[in-house]
Amino acid sequence: MKFMTGLSVALALSATCAFSALAAAPKPDAVLKNKSIEARIFLDDGIKADAALAADCLTEGEKWLDKNAAEAAASRKEDPQFFKNGGWDFERKYSIRSVVADRYVSILRNDYMDTHGAHPNSDVNTILWDRTANKRISIRPFFTETADGGPTMKAMVKAVIASLKAEKKKRDTSETATDEWFKGIEPTLLKIGAVTLAPPTEADMSSGLTFHYPPYAVGPYAEGEYVAFVPWETLKPYLTAEGARVFGGARPKGDAEAQ
Repeated sequence: MKFMTGLSVALALSATCAFSALAAAPKPDAVLKNKSIEARIFLDDGIKADAALAADCLTEGEKWLDKNAAEAAASRKEDPQFFKNGGWDFERKYSIRSVVADRYVSILRNDYMDTHGAHPNSDVNTILWDRTANKRISIRPFFTETADGGPTMKAMVKAVIASLKAEKKKRDTSETATDEWFKGIEPTLLKIGAVTLAPPTEADMSSGLTFHYPPYAVGPYAEGEYVAFVPWETLKPYLTAEGARVFGGARPKGDAEAQ
């Protein structure tokens, strides 16, 4: 009978764990790899279950791959010494954050970028998908008005900044809770932040809006990402009939910690 030494057992276990990790790793839904860049797109299972939504995300993602590949190739041609240890590394993940009224799907789009700088960078953006119309929409239909600098947007900005200040206090980073860091948050849909419908707790209604900010947006890189929550009660005076149908309830326990 052949016995395995302690080292052999350790090596075998290590190999098994490595194989299991590889087997469990999700397969990219799109890949672009050459001497200048390796880039990947991932769609979560919920997105892939909706053919129209999956096609929309993948089309956008592939354009992102091509754009960054072209930039990487140009950079490699200009400064080949920065590619001696490999090309740029990019990754984009699309994941569902919430589904409200079995119609409105909020999606987080998280990007990772390593261009051989001082450190990798990340970004976050969002998509609101209407399953009935099979297209992307904005949050405008939920509000009576969303004019730049109007009452709705001003109320949102005020609530967003209050939420961010509270989060900074929790993280003991309140020294950056200043107007200087918040000046990029303006009362316009294009500059208030990437928004999602917060998950529901009752009757499939959204508990409010969450605004997502990547590193550097509202604090130094070391502070990482921030998420601001605006409860639906703050928005109630500005809701349309559809907005009143969509919003209600309290934020689910643990949602803040999950962000």
